[in-house]
Parts: sequence; C-alpha cells; structure tokens
Amino acid sequence: MKITPLKTLAASAVLCALSSTTYAATAAKIGDTEFTYGGYIKLDTMWSDYSAGASAGTSVGRDFYVPSTLTVGDDDSSDAVFDMHARQSRFNFGTSTLLDNGKKINSKIEIDFLASAAGGNERVSNSFAPRIRHAFITYDGWLFGQTWSNFQNVGVLPETLDFVGPAEGTVFVRQAQIKYTTGAWSFSLENPESTITTTGGARVATDDASLPDFTARYTHKADWGNLVVTALARQLTYKVGGIDADETSFGVSASGMFKVGDDNIKFMLTQGKGLGRYVGLNVAHGAVLNGDELDAIDSTSGFVAYQHKWSSQWRSTFLYSFFSADNNTDLLSISGDPTESTQSYSANILYSPVKRLTFGAELKHAERETQSGIDGDLDRLQFSVKYAF
Repeated sequence: MKITPLKTLAASAVLCALSSTTYAATAAKIGDTEFTYGGYIKLDTMWSDYSAGASAGTSVGRDFYVPSTLTVGDDDSSDAVFDMHARQSRFNFGTSTLLDNGKKINSKIEIDFLASAAGGNERVSNSFAPRIRHAFITYDGWLFGQTWSNFQNVGVLPETLDFVGPAEGTVFVRQAQIKYTTGAWSFSLENPESTITTTGGARVATDDASLPDFTARYTHKADWGNLVVTALARQLTYKVGGIDADETSFGVSASGMFKVGDDNIKFMLTQGKGLGRYVGLNVAHGAVLNGDELDAIDSTSGFVAYQHKWSSQWRSTFLYSFFSADNNTDLLSISGDPTESTQSYSANILYSPVKRLTFGAELKHAERETQSGIDGDLDRLQFSVKYAF
C-alpha cells in the first residue's frame, strides 16, 4: 500500500455559493483512491439599517440577505444593528477511486455552519452546529446524493460578500437527487417538497408528493462564455385533515455568462407557476389552499451582474436582482398580505493581495413590498475577510 505525502493540486477549483474560487488539495493516495480536502475561513461584519425595525437577532436574515425576512411597515421604526460571525466558513472532503473497469467513482461531502437550527449562542461560545451542504457520489455520468438542483445554474452566481448575493432573483436549491449527464444535457429526479399558504397566510411545508420533481437542462459553451436553459416540472400537494389537493407546477430558467475582455456579465431570468421554494429563498409560497383546491402562484425573477477587474488584485461586482409574484387578489382573505415584489442593488470592492486571500467591502440596498402596498427597505454595509485552502 502506497501513501502519497500531502501535496497541492495546481488548479482544482470548485464553485461555491459565492461563485468565487475555492481550492482542493490532495491529502493522500492510498492504493487506487485519492483523498482531497478544501474549503475556506470567512469572517463577515455587517452594519444593517432597517426602515421598519430590525429582524430578531435569531433571524437568518441577520447572517445574510433573505428577502422574506425583510421587515415592512412604519418608516419611523428605523433601526440599525451590527453583526459579526464566521458561520459561512466551510470544509469539504472528497475521494476519487480508479476501478478495475478503468472508470472512476468520485465522492464529496461538504459542511458549513449557516442557517443551522441547533447550536450555541453569542453570549459565550458562539458554538454553531455544522450542517450538510453536499453529500454525493458520481459514476459514469450518474450522480447520486445531495447537491445543487439541476434546475439551478450555480456557475452564474456573481462574486459577492453576501452569502447568496442575488437572493430574490436566483434559483437556489440543494437537495437529494438522481441525475444523469450526457454531453450538453442533464436530467434529474429530485426530492419533492411543497410550501402551501393556508388561512391567515401561514406557510405549511408538506411532504405528501407521490412523484419526484423532474428537471432537464441544456448547456452551451463557447469562447464568449456559456448559456444554460433549464426546465422544471413538479407536483404541489396538500394532504391534511381530509383534504387531498394537488396541482402541477412548471418553470423555465435561462442564465449565462458573457465575457467582456477581462470582465464578465452574468444573468438569470426565471418564470413559472408554483415555483415557490425554488426561487428567491422561498420568498413566495408555491400555492394557496383555496378550500380543497390549490391555486399556484405565478412568479418572475432574475438578476444581472457585471464584474470589472481594476487590476490583477482589485475587482468589483455591480448587481441588480428582482422578484415579482402574481398573487390572486381574490384569495387575500386566505393568504393574508403576501410579498408582491422584492428587489436589491449591490456593489463591492474586492482586494486579493495573494490568490487565496480576499478582503472586501460591499454595500447593499434591498426593498420588499406586500400585496397591500406596505413596504420596507434595508441598507447594509458589509466587510469580509476570506482565506481559501
């Protein structure tokens, strides 16, 4: 048995939620299996000014921008808060094994500490619990496990200090799936879950679907960049208290990246019926329960981002993102006052004195408006330091 000492891979990069680069290093090679690890340490400091009062300190929207948590109401409730955390830091571990048939089987597992329900507090230890991000194997064109939805194009996420960036405008889902890729095409069966609005606007997450979510994706790559078109079909369900309701949901998304010299433009546009949790970090639900029937919510969302490289060490990203829901106003007595629209603008400046170390500052302005016209906004100044290993 031969064990290869620790060594660094030259340019084994993977895309992360920030769409910036992380690195993989080979820890050892035992027999026909190569073991790799990677990740980064990241510190975020944020000063946030809410026009309608700050979200609770336990809200995930205090760790990163989540459109549905943006408070709305009286502008006289303006409130500024300061937060600091290292919860976005992450670690991944992978294997690659050469099999007797000459093919390889690969595996990856990755964790971070964001949005975990259990953990410590900020009084003494800040001991936040790890959560699973990815856990999958790939073999001969097949993928089995949990990773980014095939309906999402993670490659167009712009480089931002905020964890997601264009939160309301992007498809953003990780879940268990079976995916097959052949050439430019990929198809998947993915874990179903419905978010349904019930009386008073309450959200109920059901797990009653009899079929998996189905996606199809086509990727075109060229010297000028790439273009990705994806489609989603799924079943929305609600089976509670004798009610057995279901509705079919469809969506399409187009996204891509265009090179402009050393700069680039990234974009996404998504439209569908009953997309719910797939877009905007579930800023709108999939459907409203109307008696014993489901009324799916139509939505349109998207973003455009331009990254400019000032020099080999300095760069900036300018971003606009939006989400719009077409709520059935005849059902407001059931759905309450749901979100009608959200949008955000951001700009940052990033400095990397060496390739793996980045210092950055980012300014974000976000707005949310409900169906009745009540609104609120957020101004956030964020500073971050990140070291990828």
